[in-house]
Amino acid sequence: MSVAASVVGRDRQRSLALALLVAMAALFALYFNTARSFVTVWNSSETFAHGYVILPISLWLIWRRRANFSVLPAISCWPAVALLLVLGAAWLLARMGGVQVVMQYCFAAMIATVALAIMGRKLAWSLAFPLLFVLLAVPFGEVFVDPLVNFTADFTVRAIELTGIPILRNGTRFELPSGSWSVIEGCSGVRYLISSITLGALYAYLTYRSTARRALFMVTAVVVPIIANGIRAFMIVMIGHFSKMELAVGIDHILYGWVFFGLVMFLMFWIGSFWREDAEPTREPEITNLNQSPATGSMAGGLLAITLVVIASLAVWPLYADFADRAVFNPKPVDLQAGTIGAGWAPAAAFSDWAPRYAKPAATYTGVFRRGGSGAAQPGESAEATTPVGISILYYRNQRDGKVLISSLNRLVEYEDIIHQLHNGGRVEQIGQRMLAVREAILQGPTGTFLVWHWYWVDRRYTASDYAGKLWQAKAKLLLRGDDGAAVLLSAPFTGDPDTARTALRAFLNTNLPAIDTALATASGN
Repeated sequence: MSVAASVVGRDRQRSLALALLVAMAALFALYFNTARSFVTVWNSSETFAHGYVILPISLWLIWRRRANFSVLPAISCWPAVALLLVLGAAWLLARMGGVQVVMQYCFAAMIATVALAIMGRKLAWSLAFPLLFVLLAVPFGEVFVDPLVNFTADFTVRAIELTGIPILRNGTRFELPSGSWSVIEGCSGVRYLISSITLGALYAYLTYRSTARRALFMVTAVVVPIIANGIRAFMIVMIGHFSKMELAVGIDHILYGWVFFGLVMFLMFWIGSFWREDAEPTREPEITNLNQSPATGSMAGGLLAITLVVIASLAVWPLYADFADRAVFNPKPVDLQAGTIGAGWAPAAAFSDWAPRYAKPAATYTGVFRRGGSGAAQPGESAEATTPVGISILYYRNQRDGKVLISSLNRLVEYEDIIHQLHNGGRVEQIGQRMLAVREAILQGPTGTFLVWHWYWVDRRYTASDYAGKLWQAKAKLLLRGDDGAAVLLSAPFTGDPDTARTALRAFLNTNLPAIDTALATASGN
């Protein structure tokens, strides 16, 4: 290789490195709040603390293949700009809807897309895994907590039943002769699953070359921790049971879990090593012939053009988001006039001290009503006629800083609460001349069992869907109509048959849904 070729090669690499550095700096500066949200979640949740090492690992993997920058030409990929615009539009939609995880995925995908636009298809493809590995830094997985909790509870209870030990189950809680147990969020195994997927992806990339083997190992990395967590929960209950609740009930509960998980991961990687595929021999890098390559000045001009277009494509979305935030901000306090709610019903004493575990709203209304005048059914009256109904309206405005209406953190109960959830599902009720979709849950606590119907009011419409609610909220903000929204929750106690509570809730809505409509519309200024 000639000296001239070597000099040209170094100049190209410097120009490419500078273009990448400037574009990535612009990305992090323009989307600083989104980038900061990663760190905020990493700091607040041990489940996602692994996020700190993702970017360093990605950079290390790129460094391992640094010879590619000499072997493969950097030819700007202009179609990648279109993909960047799509990601930016998705980020804006998620920003307007307050869907942080989608914003974070868009941001992480932008890192790889910016690299693709500047480096070109061949060079970016040779570094595809390190670039896409950044996606694992996104703190995603809370959505799997409920299914994993239920699976762990099912697995544990079934395994205990096979031992012949008497067990009484109530939701995710169960009792043995030796004591009581509960499968809570920390027992779901979501931490093990996320850790296994992250380690499994890295191991599969470094150990195998064929796509089939990598895919098979990734399936194993998903299935094994789920099954292993069920076994872990069963073993902990057995240790506690046979030690008369002296072992595996405190900090050692967590310690045993991580030790067991470590052993499972070690065995999985050890078994996987038997099918490893050694890397192909490294070839000496070769610089493309100067006579067939664009001039250094031409390449520098092309890099400058693509870098400026990339930065412009990145900038348009956060600029509009800031404009929309200022345009829809409503400094007025919420005036939730709900005095007409309960007309035709008499105020009643609370039948439970339950309150929904939602983020702090801008305004709240609560009340308990009863159709009959006394607590017990009179001769000729049905139980439904005297069943009390509780109502809560949580109103949100200027949704930001965690104070949002629709969030995975907003729940009816927490796993550790003394009141726990037995059932959750959807149903559609006919109220007057319209159909109302609601989410139905059955909660149980020290004072008894009660039914809860809840739904959202977003952009002046009702929905029981988180996804529809988020889309309507995003649309309203994009059209500069504000972000006001509310959660409406009705509850009623029952003994034995939940239809008793359903009848009471239906009767209350038939009388008072128009008053709820009016209160929400008035609060929003419409």
